[in-house]
Amino acid sequence: MPEIPELEHVAQVLTERIGGRSISSVEVPKPIVVRLPRPDFEAGLLGARIEHVERRGKFLLWYTDRGSVMAVNPMLNGRFQWMAGADGLGAPLKAHARTCVALRFASEHDDARLGLRYIDERVLGKIYLVDADELDSVPVLNEQGPDALDPALTQELFLQRLKRHRGQVKNVLVNAKFIAGIGNAYSDEILFAAGLHPFTKVSELDESRRIALYEAMVETLSWAGAICAAQIGDQIDRKPRDFLRVHRKGGEPCPSCGAAISEVSPKRRVTSFCRACQPG
Repeated sequence: MPEIPELEHVAQVLTERIGGRSISSVEVPKPIVVRLPRPDFEAGLLGARIEHVERRGKFLLWYTDRGSVMAVNPMLNGRFQWMAGADGLGAPLKAHARTCVALRFASEHDDARLGLRYIDERVLGKIYLVDADELDSVPVLNEQGPDALDPALTQELFLQRLKRHRGQVKNVLVNAKFIAGIGNAYSDEILFAAGLHPFTKVSELDESRRIALYEAMVETLSWAGAICAAQIGDQIDRKPRDFLRVHRKGGEPCPSCGAAISEVSPKRRVTSFCRACQPG
């Protein structure tokens, strides 16, 4: 699942590459991901100029000059991929069986063409097109808590919000109603940095460990974001994870103490942690 470190960079690259370009063609091979009739979706985007793309939680929001927003929730496997264009961005690529939406862009200043497609292996993602003042109508987006990278999410506010949630600390971290943008992979990394067992109940955390959780969240997302930006570059379909310290590293030595990293899958969700560094 794409999370903050990848999506933040993808939004920046999209703004740099297609900001100011108009959509010259719209294709929807798999309309199941589009949450309005295909003709309305195509007509709503064709000819529209992209002003910028921003990330909010795990959504990518594409703002157009028509006052509309294409809101993309990539879910587990959705991603964008460049198609070959006259301006050289993207490499020639064969047709992808799971292409759900394909867009072509034209610059107002030249005839260069740039193509981008949304691919979703499981076809679980959702794409909406709404007026900017109706973003609250987009499911899930309107239920999110503060974004994990929002400067307004101070330590004090984080601690206040944490008091409202019960259950295991990992489940709370991945709950978008608490904090938006954190998923399975980076919740493991944050908890490792904080030295917290993922199945510890929030009610069992004293204030010092709650503060450690907040600090670990800020530091981990900043650390990972810089690495993701460097490794992804313009190839926005990449999702680098090899550099992570514990997630999906079951059986490998802990980078801090050398003990074998544990990996369990309650409710079919992989959780990786070090039992020595993160005692229960």
